Amino acid sequence: MIQLILKTLKYFAVVFLLLIQFFGFSQSVKIPEKPSKQTSYYDFQTNVLSEAEQNHITQKLINYADSTSTQIVVVTIPSTKGEYINRYATDLAHKWGIGQQGKDNGILLLVAVNDRKVNISTGYGTEHLLTDALSRRIIETQILPEFRNGNYFAGIDKGTTSIMQIMSGEYKNDKTNGGELSILGLLLVFVFVVFILIIVSKGKGGRNGGSSGGLDLGDIIILSSMGRHSGRGGGFFGGGGSFGGGGGFSGGFGGGGFGGGGASGSW
Repeated sequence: MIQLILKTLKYFAVVFLLLIQFFGFSQSVKIPEKPSKQTSYYDFQTNVLSEAEQNHITQKLINYADSTSTQIVVVTIPSTKGEYINRYATDLAHKWGIGQQGKDNGILLLVAVNDRKVNISTGYGTEHLLTDALSRRIIETQILPEFRNGNYFAGIDKGTTSIMQIMSGEYKNDKTNGGELSILGLLLVFVFVVFILIIVSKGKGGRNGGSSGGLDLGDIIILSSMGRHSGRGGGFFGGGGSFGGGGGFSGGFGGGGFGGGGASGSW
């Protein structure tokens, strides 16, 4: 009887952790609120750019938005606090509503300095030009080489320039991108299948007189490590983000939508 209760509790724990993984249970990391001044560059206590460099990036992207209506926003943060950077960037861009409602023409370049990770997140209306493959190419060839040398300004400047060139049609979409599956998606499918097989195989073992069945504590720990670090919730930073001079977007963020498109990398 006790063994049956323990087995039931183990299965309950596994199901609970799977629900946390796939449905998020709660937002593990607090996303900064939509800023009152909506512009193109925000720094949340990283100070990786000088004031002059911030102003350059800010004005460059504001001028681009004024001429094209596409809003490219750069955000630098210390860390995502254990959250996957692509998930964090998508949540931030969607919460802030970068881009225009109906056009969904926003693009976010997020840099997590202490994590040494960078992500490009694309709004629905930009994905046909700024594909996942092209976003990855920008990160790998334009941004990461400069970041590895400690030159954040050059990486951000080159990266945003490449994004602008792609959005203006100077680069063509990669033909292979349409059938490409994300590495994260493949990993999630693989892990899900593996754990289903573990549950089935151990269940059979118990019925055939082998082990008592069920997942052991090691299985549960491995599964829990795939979650969204729910124990790290709470405040994100002590203060708000600073932004460069040169004004903000005309009309501000319009409520653009994001669905997880883009790419990420680390240095």
